[in-house]
Amino acid sequence: MISLQNRYSGGFPAIGIRPIIDRRKLVKAALKDMTMELAHNVAQLLTETLRHPDGSPVRCVISDTLISGVTEASRCSAQFAREGVGLMISVASGWCYPLETMELDPQIPHAIWGFNGTERPGAVYLAALHAAHNQKGIPAFKIYGRDVKDLDDTSIPADVSDMLLRFSRAGLVVAMLKGKSYLSIGSVSMGIAGCIVDDSFYQHYFGMRNAYVDMTEVTRRIERGIFDPEEYVAALDWVKANCIEGDDPNPEEMRLERSVKDRNWETVIKMALITRDLMIGNPKLAALGWEEEAYGYNAIAAGFQGQREWTDHYPSADFLEAILTSSFDWNGTREPYIVATENDNLNAITMLFGHLLTNAAQVFADVRTYWSPEAVKRVTGQQLTGIAADGIIHLINSGPAALDGTGEQKIDGNPAMKPFWDLTDDEVTDCLQAVSWRPTYMDQFAGGGYSTDYTTKGGMPATMVRINLIEGIGPVLQLAQGYTVELPSDMHDRLDQRTTPTWPTTWFVPDRIKDDPVFDDVYSVMENWGSNHCAVSYGHIGADLITLASMLRIPVNMHNVPVKQLFRPSSWSAFGTKDPEGADYRACTAYGPLYK
Repeated sequence: MISLQNRYSGGFPAIGIRPIIDRRKLVKAALKDMTMELAHNVAQLLTETLRHPDGSPVRCVISDTLISGVTEASRCSAQFAREGVGLMISVASGWCYPLETMELDPQIPHAIWGFNGTERPGAVYLAALHAAHNQKGIPAFKIYGRDVKDLDDTSIPADVSDMLLRFSRAGLVVAMLKGKSYLSIGSVSMGIAGCIVDDSFYQHYFGMRNAYVDMTEVTRRIERGIFDPEEYVAALDWVKANCIEGDDPNPEEMRLERSVKDRNWETVIKMALITRDLMIGNPKLAALGWEEEAYGYNAIAAGFQGQREWTDHYPSADFLEAILTSSFDWNGTREPYIVATENDNLNAITMLFGHLLTNAAQVFADVRTYWSPEAVKRVTGQQLTGIAADGIIHLINSGPAALDGTGEQKIDGNPAMKPFWDLTDDEVTDCLQAVSWRPTYMDQFAGGGYSTDYTTKGGMPATMVRINLIEGIGPVLQLAQGYTVELPSDMHDRLDQRTTPTWPTTWFVPDRIKDDPVFDDVYSVMENWGSNHCAVSYGHIGADLITLASMLRIPVNMHNVPVKQLFRPSSWSAFGTKDPEGADYRACTAYGPLYK
């Protein structure tokens, strides 16, 4: 079996904690213990709460010395560079010298917690330091607790904790992206603009590089056996035991012979192994004599073009996309891979955002249909009720979606999508049992293959998200928080049969906001969606996504996150306080991409 230790060969970024203190001798002596205790408390909060994608706790690095001036600040910067720090949090309990203690690296996300006391107020330093950051054009996040605390109380208030965690989750994503690759397998699928890979977008906004492989490389590896044969046998046995083949939707005269269907199973398993090896490499290949192929492309995300040059001749990529993006396979539970259908790299990067923020699998979906209550009544004779009463959005992908999207995993007894380390064997079995692998429609996928047929459980909090590229603006992000819903089985069948019933379905209802120009009704959400695709994350993660977007200088053009939950660099308020969306656009334009 493959060793996954090489998946993050460069390791994970650390969070740097900078304890800041007044340089005056007597003040420094009075506050040094408290300041260092605050720094250690922040580190403890983060390491006990946050995990990396492999399940390991995040690592915090505290400055070797308190920072009271330029020399100590420089030593801290050098220490953090040696120890792989990718984001920083400065902590101060009292007044300090802002220009002498600040961090000047504009590419590392930075937050400042100023202790809200009255004896020696760190809030005064916080105000002066964020002003210095703003004046120098280095945006920073301002963390200021609402309630005044006693000087001997070094506990972290709940509101401060929320901001520290939100900043850290988003900052870790920024640091994780830098230096990684997006692997494009093939090119543009069926004229979809989201498949166009814009190198400058990845370079300037994420610090990433792009890698390109023609789909003939997959053919070569299949034909020459460039994959681990032992793992292939184990995978084939696992698929036979766990993947339920569903009814063939094709007319009798168009159905493939059983022998061809069996060969297609063998091919799609090889496609999954090869795609994974292309992304992260596989040391086993070197031992088999394929040294070059063993390296991989250090790809944190990838896309497979598939349609139509591949699918007109070979089995569809549905299986590889569904199984790789799931939290388990023949090797057991493991971190999902991010692989986009049709090489829609904009959806891939969106899925990557959601995965790195939650550590859970993501669902790739078409934003297929808005069903109004009137249309549902006309077609089914039944009335939508509950949160679906004002209409639903049919999210359905062209064949694959992560099996986690079935909703068969549970949190407190409710449907969920969880990090792989929290999955039980029963939950894995339940996900597999909820999926029917349906032979593809031969008029659309002439090479055959198997689509992932399931319906998502209702009641899951979910966030649908998308990044779009807009000429004259650049990237913009949009999101809608809401819930999955289950329809009565006969209603679902009538609606599902009107599209492609062999594909995975998620019925979604966004949270509505009265009198909002977009979120006042469900129809407007779909009407304003910027693409035919979206990524779906478990949970309401919109606030984290907005914080992340601000770090990357990507404006958000559509969201239903409460204003009180918005957390952006403090300088955003200088671009306007009465119109947060407009201020976001102006700030992102003024600062430009993070790696410009």
